[in-house]
Amino acid sequence: MERTAKPKKLWKKILIAIGAVILALILILAIAIFALWHNEISTMTSIKLLRERNDEHLDGAVYYMDVKGDFYLDKFVAQGGASSDKELINFITGNITKGLIDMSISESDIACSSFTAASEEGDRLFARNYDFSKTNTCIVRTQANKGRHASISTIDLQFLGLDVNKDVDGLANRITCLAAPYIPLDGINDAGVACGIYMTYQGGSVPTDQNTEKPDLTSTTLLRLILDYADNVEDAVEIASSYDLHDSAKTSYHYMVADASGKSAILEWVGTSDQTDTDGSKRELVVTYNDDDAHIGKAEGDSEYQWVTNFIVQPDYYESDDEKKGYDRYQRIYEELSLTDGIVADEDAAMDILAIVGRRSWNNDDSNGCTVHSVIYNLTDKSVLWIPNEHYDEADGTFEFDLE
Repeated sequence: MERTAKPKKLWKKILIAIGAVILALILILAIAIFALWHNEISTMTSIKLLRERNDEHLDGAVYYMDVKGDFYLDKFVAQGGASSDKELINFITGNITKGLIDMSISESDIACSSFTAASEEGDRLFARNYDFSKTNTCIVRTQANKGRHASISTIDLQFLGLDVNKDVDGLANRITCLAAPYIPLDGINDAGVACGIYMTYQGGSVPTDQNTEKPDLTSTTLLRLILDYADNVEDAVEIASSYDLHDSAKTSYHYMVADASGKSAILEWVGTSDQTDTDGSKRELVVTYNDDDAHIGKAEGDSEYQWVTNFIVQPDYYESDDEKKGYDRYQRIYEELSLTDGIVADEDAAMDILAIVGRRSWNNDDSNGCTVHSVIYNLTDKSVLWIPNEHYDEADGTFEFDLE
């Protein structure tokens, strides 16, 4: 008579078979996730804390992230960019976060200062203060990819909806950080091109909203394209000229861009005057180069340096200087630079000028409570000197990076 397997042994074989199938499915799933998200996984694991929050001092935390892969920028350009924050968010969630994380871009009130200068050794410098209130920031490094430049830029993580009073931890927050390359405030690329963005409050903070046949860019994505594609200032101007600009966060902005040759320019989208500049669709791009000093009443070519705060520099745009946001900081920076015709000893000396107009030490003419970060980009050797929250005299509050 044929013997049959005992029920206990039969169930054991069944469980082993089921377990093998489950392990195989897990392995297949893991391979699929890695194939789909290997760059994103590497990027998320690169996030590290450089400086902790200090809630008592109203200091935000500082993070660093090394972006792997091309973060789909070529695809963004190929689709014609984005004409609104909503379109940008849809692109990011569909491509970078794979539709897993809902995102938003927050409004802000940004009062900032920048200038260009040369060191005594001849290096070209681009300096920037980002004035706001307590917020967490991230220094983002991107790689050279498919003919695009590597870059280092600074991101305000509050723009991605991350809580300023919480650490950036957990999978959801790290996935959200994958969108950081699309919201730079300032940065430098490996060609020695630096750029920054600054509020202008035009026409009562009416956003620029051009509407021609050109493709579209939002405020921070224009800066991203400059960092990735521009070899020099003229390339940056060409990029800006090739797109309709749609200002983000319901306000208006202008830009300053500079390269290692010493050339710089302020890019502004303007109407006739601040009193009548209330239709963002009618604004046109005007470029003011650093050898054109008509807006400060000097002869053309008098200075090689340039500086900017939060008002339009075009002559006769305002009825009086009292209407110019950040004019006091603008004048103070000019006082310092004019003493030496824009020559500073080194990066530390340029940082000293930024410290003079830091929010906590300056007689504020606006509501911003602190300078969130101060940075000196050396366009000659492609290096970065970066200080958070006005901790200018603290060794552990000073960070240095190098693109080369």
